[in-house]
Amino acid sequence: MNIFLTNDDGIYAEGLWALYKRFSEKHSVTVVAPDRERSAVGHGITLYQPLHISKVRVHGEYAGYAVTGTPADCIKLGFLEIPGFKPDMVISGINPGSNMGNSVNYSGTVSAAREAALYGVPAIAVSLNRHEPEHYEDAAFFAEKLAEDVFKKGMPFGTFLNVNIPDMPMNKVAGVQITSHGITCHSEYFEKRISPRDQTYYWLGSDTRNFEGNPDTDGPAVRQNYISITPLKCDMTDYNMGESLGNELPGYF
Repeated sequence: MNIFLTNDDGIYAEGLWALYKRFSEKHSVTVVAPDRERSAVGHGITLYQPLHISKVRVHGEYAGYAVTGTPADCIKLGFLEIPGFKPDMVISGINPGSNMGNSVNYSGTVSAAREAALYGVPAIAVSLNRHEPEHYEDAAFFAEKLAEDVFKKGMPFGTFLNVNIPDMPMNKVAGVQITSHGITCHSEYFEKRISPRDQTYYWLGSDTRNFEGNPDTDGPAVRQNYISITPLKCDMTDYNMGESLGNELPGYF
């Protein structure tokens, strides 16, 4: 396969390097990633600044393209300019820290996979459920097996996979669950601070996420040491609500 790797943690991130080492053994691999960390940028794209691309060597082992933009920018530039063709599969990650529940809406890792799906390219976002992971190689191993399986079976247009993996050896993982996208309840707050120049500023924080009780959603599955695979769609239409509005709204014209 022609594999396209990207992330939101920057081209030098350990998780991206782990994916490259695994996939390059059997596949042709192209790396296009942000030149610096772009976590939580969501599906933003760059419109009012020029984008620059530079070829860099990572750890003296492999070459990749560093982009002065977002993960979604990396997909667009990769498909249209470098190398200028659609790959067989996009893998985004491996992200340190899970992307489940509400985090999916903010994640640059997930948004890169979503952008690829908008181009009709099968895509998988991969995250480890720990902010300082120890088992990137295990996650990369699973990502490769899943990618090969998805490539054989195909994926509908506009659908991609969001994968969250417990940070542990594969032989200790409880199993794999196909899950739905859960909604988490964040206890958020702003910490108010005063700068040395006597200016007020704010720092967003949150307490530990409380996942909903539905065991079929992503958060509870990973907490029980299962790998969570959630199929997500670019089409965000609530068809049930649409039908309800069509039946209940009065005639306006």
